[in-house]
Amino acid sequence: MPLADLKDLVFGAWDPIPDDAYAAATKAGVLERAHLEPIADFLKGIRPMPAAFDQNYVKRLQGSNVKRAKTKRELAEQLRADIRNFKKSSGVDRLVMVWCASTEVFITPGPTHQTLATFEQAMEHNDPAIAPSMLYAYAALMENVPFANGAPNLTVDVPALAQLAEDRKLPIGGKDFKTGQTMMKTVLAPAFKARMLGLAGWYSTNILGNRDGEVLDDPESFKTKEESKLGVLEYILQPELYPELYGKVFHKVRINYYPPRGDNKEGWDNIDIFGWLGYPMQIKVDFLCRDSILAAPIVLDLALFFDLAQRAGLSGVQEWLSFYFKSPQTAPGLYPEHDLFIQQTKLKNTLRWLMGEQQITHLGVEYYEYGEK
Repeated sequence: MPLADLKDLVFGAWDPIPDDAYAAATKAGVLERAHLEPIADFLKGIRPMPAAFDQNYVKRLQGSNVKRAKTKRELAEQLRADIRNFKKSSGVDRLVMVWCASTEVFITPGPTHQTLATFEQAMEHNDPAIAPSMLYAYAALMENVPFANGAPNLTVDVPALAQLAEDRKLPIGGKDFKTGQTMMKTVLAPAFKARMLGLAGWYSTNILGNRDGEVLDDPESFKTKEESKLGVLEYILQPELYPELYGKVFHKVRINYYPPRGDNKEGWDNIDIFGWLGYPMQIKVDFLCRDSILAAPIVLDLALFFDLAQRAGLSGVQEWLSFYFKSPQTAPGLYPEHDLFIQQTKLKNTLRWLMGEQQITHLGVEYYEYGEK
């Protein structure tokens, strides 16, 4: 695949906290010193630009490295200037923006999100329906930069920005990186459905102590995350088609902020299933994972694949990259695919199609030469 070479990548970021990448990584405590020190000088050279940050959308965070403006439209224009300046100063030919920031409060699509005109008017009037993440998405698209949303908040998945991406022939996608507990759900739930095992209930709880956990301790931010996590099972199991097996599933998700655990999140799942003649069974999953270690490769893959998509002329929603997301963004009317293995096949087949290679069918009959005798 003609992916960009890793040696050619240059990193830039916005953050309301002014620490450079080395200081931020040291404070986060995710990586050991043995991994940080060899690249300390490189990381110290990555200093965040002032962020378009509003604490009304992320209640548990504070920061001094923030932009000031009278209107949200002015903030968006400042972000556009940052993009142009970064491209010039870094000497890069192409850019990709991946939203890796904290989960914003829950927002539902409304009239302000329907067209570019209403969206821009809402920015001028500081409409609360326009969240900071939307300003970044708007700025990226206006500067011809592909945009991927790694958080569950409403961002580039509004009609105004989706249409803007189509008009400017830019790839967009999201949302919410699929890493720990939800990744396991998209592995196990398809197995239950494939064997027609019924599901009575699925109780999921998490403890984590990083900044993500602190943000999600706020009920409004948790509501956004909860919507993303809860939708997975319904889409995979299709209770409307299999009401006897999945029509009465009790699905509960909890996230608890527990500082001693740091970035080492622990996800517990209690799964109550039933089989032939309705006999009950249970499955317990205890996933002691590392949030950032699972997410970092996803960010890198998305940067490379969104750049590839733009060079290949693929515009609009990149549904073939749903493999990486909890709540895949799709074209209007398209049923979102959550099954991890189907998502992987879609990704591989799209790459094969781009390279002019034969698609993966898993048909199998070609091995036996049926019909040739």
